[in-house]
Amino acid sequence: MIEPLPILRSCPLLAGLPEEALHELAPLARGQHYKGDEVIYLPGSMQSQLSIVAEGRVRICSSNARGREATLAILDTGTWFGDTVFSPGAPRVFGATAHDDCTVLDLPGTALRSLLQRYPQGYPVALDLVSRRLWSVMSILQDDVLRGTEARIGRRLLYLAQMHNASEDKGAASFRLTRELIANMMGMTRQGVHRVLKNIEAQGLVEFAYGRVTVPDPARLQAYIETLD
Repeated sequence: MIEPLPILRSCPLLAGLPEEALHELAPLARGQHYKGDEVIYLPGSMQSQLSIVAEGRVRICSSNARGREATLAILDTGTWFGDTVFSPGAPRVFGATAHDDCTVLDLPGTALRSLLQRYPQGYPVALDLVSRRLWSVMSILQDDVLRGTEARIGRRLLYLAQMHNASEDKGAASFRLTRELIANMMGMTRQGVHRVLKNIEAQGLVEFAYGRVTVPDPARLQAYIETLD
């Protein structure tokens, strides 16, 4: 049994809402438990809800007809997913799968949108975060087409840092992720990714310890990526 209110308070997307609004949301939240590799929802599914990772990890992914999976991100506790909560009737572009045993707190989209209409001060924070995620994804697509391996890996780490960070002003972002998982996400060998990560790590742009990645200064990492051809 999870207590929804602390999770709602920790969710960056809801940071613009006053305390009374969170108290209204709490009774509507539903905790869902998933086993590792259990599908939460498939690409193309028609859902409109906000989901927050309360425990464990969730991977955002897609797959082809032969079952090959491509992973965009692995989300640690405290992060949110389900951007289509603001676009009712739009299908999910990616699917979500429990990366390991996890608990997800779901908020119905209708109730969340209604609440934001009554507490419009919550919209600037939410729109800023959604916009920054869209910018990050578009940058990943650009780097995949135009830039080399180091820029691609650096951009993916920056995207994950932004996913796990409430705001640019918050500074360092830390989340659970191994070099092997980064290689899987990038469709590369572990050895190839390791060579690139050593260079990025040597400059103090990322740190690896005990299965966690820390990006001490996302703005500095972004500036470095922009210098790469």
